[in-house]
Amino acid sequence: MLDSFKVKIMAADMKIPINYAEAAETLQTVLKLSGSPVAFRFVTKKEDIPEGMQKFDKTVRHCSMVSAARNEGKIFYATSDNHECNGGAWALGLRELTESLKTGEFYFKLGKFDSSASCKRTIDRVPHLQPGFTHATLYAPLEKTPFDPQVVLIIANPWAMLKLGQAALFLTGGRIHAEFAGIQSVCADTCAQTYQNGQINFSMGCDGSRKFSGIADGEMVMGIPAEILPELIESLKIVTAAPGSKPGAK
Repeated sequence: MLDSFKVKIMAADMKIPINYAEAAETLQTVLKLSGSPVAFRFVTKKEDIPEGMQKFDKTVRHCSMVSAARNEGKIFYATSDNHECNGGAWALGLRELTESLKTGEFYFKLGKFDSSASCKRTIDRVPHLQPGFTHATLYAPLEKTPFDPQVVLIIANPWAMLKLGQAALFLTGGRIHAEFAGIQSVCADTCAQTYQNGQINFSMGCDGSRKFSGIADGEMVMGIPAEILPELIESLKIVTAAPGSKPGAK
């Protein structure tokens, strides 16, 4: 894949610029992450893909693409034909929902629900963008991103998620309301939903993402709106250094 320094960075999309390399370093160090935080972006027009950015050379699932950026440092974009998972492509606004997913038949046959009706009730509530909204999806390790992400994805153990949750509440307090259904964790729960509502979301990681993208049994997924990164990271430094904060495993 093309190195980030050979990619012409797209025009800034943020009014308040963010130093993504510094943000990534802090997240990796303070949270003791395995792999990089992942920068993710929806692109609605072909011309908005950064010049020189390469198209992914495989057809895999969205969660596997996230893994390629997280663990292999790859920077790329993907269009509908690169997305193997119909449910993921639908959630990300790349494709129409297939009939078997729409009726509930798909997950019913996989044994995930007692009936096709209970499956359909779940599918009807899955966060998703309108089919055709997205021309391409962009991926990069946060520290090397050549584009302004809309969502930053973190895959980490429960201790790291605890600290992220505490950091999210540090300034204003309150409660965090996570939404997930045990399916479409990386595509719907933490990309589509986070993009749509501007709120962090925890997800447990689904069977597909654990099987195909290497999310470990002891890891969870979080989607973070990129705009809140600076305040979240400053809060994260404070809560992890607090006297009552249990240090994470090395």
